Amino acid sequence: MPNPSHYLIPPFKNNTTELIMATTSTVPRFPSPISSTSTSASTPKPPQLHFKAHNAPSFSQHISQNSLILSLRREVLLKGLAAAAAGAVLPLLKPPPSFAAKEVEVGSYLPTLPSDPSFVLFKASPKDTPALRAGNVQPYQFILPPTWKQLRIANILSGNYCQPKCAEPWVEVKFEDEKQGKVQVVASPLIRLTNKPNSSIEEIGSPEKLIASLGPFVTGNSYDPDELLESSVEKLGDQTYYKYVLETPFALTGSHNLAKATAKGNTVVLFVASANDKQWKESEKTLKAMLDSFQV
Repeated sequence: MPNPSHYLIPPFKNNTTELIMATTSTVPRFPSPISSTSTSASTPKPPQLHFKAHNAPSFSQHISQNSLILSLRREVLLKGLAAAAAGAVLPLLKPPPSFAAKEVEVGSYLPTLPSDPSFVLFKASPKDTPALRAGNVQPYQFILPPTWKQLRIANILSGNYCQPKCAEPWVEVKFEDEKQGKVQVVASPLIRLTNKPNSSIEEIGSPEKLIASLGPFVTGNSYDPDELLESSVEKLGDQTYYKYVLETPFALTGSHNLAKATAKGNTVVLFVASANDKQWKESEKTLKAMLDSFQV
């Protein structure tokens, strides 16, 4: 009876196994299994190989994978080139100073107010804001101390993305002095407050009704009617303005806020002057002067 140890399990053979053995140089190939009649002790026993059968990728799968790799490489390359190009071009595309907030004191580029040299005059023009360029807001002006600086406004807050048909209020311009406070001009679509086109501010409603709608844009968060200390109506030519004095202890803009609003065209324009308690002690008169000077 033949010795069972002389028998070897033959490798599993199919197309997949042959492909693997043909393409893998480290796998040895052996002849057919040793005959059961062979009893020669000098014949070395080849190692037993166990092959796991699996489906080899088809030619179309190879092509698809290669295409995906090339596509990814191309995307990475294009992004790299775009980033490099942007880095080279951005300095060339930097807007002139008149289009962007200036990181210098306004007294260095705005004209001095003839009647009071302690102030300079800011006159907004179409080159200053997206809404003015789109004709959505009429030009406006106000005075401010020469030591103040103009702040940059995030694109999402400037209304640049929605002109000329913005549905929500946006910030036109903003100026600040760390010791005195800050001012900003906020514009609101008229349709947000009334369905009547080209309404005057009186047609929108009373001063109390208007500030109830625009109060959160004065405080930066919420508005409580109890925060309104004083309201008044001012007439400048044919333009009517509502003026407000607010004490807002929980406001993001500051604990003291002054506001002045008017309607012209399809927009309500709101001027806001804000200060914390420390700033208010020093700049109350200055902020009130700036508020009084605002006009559209």
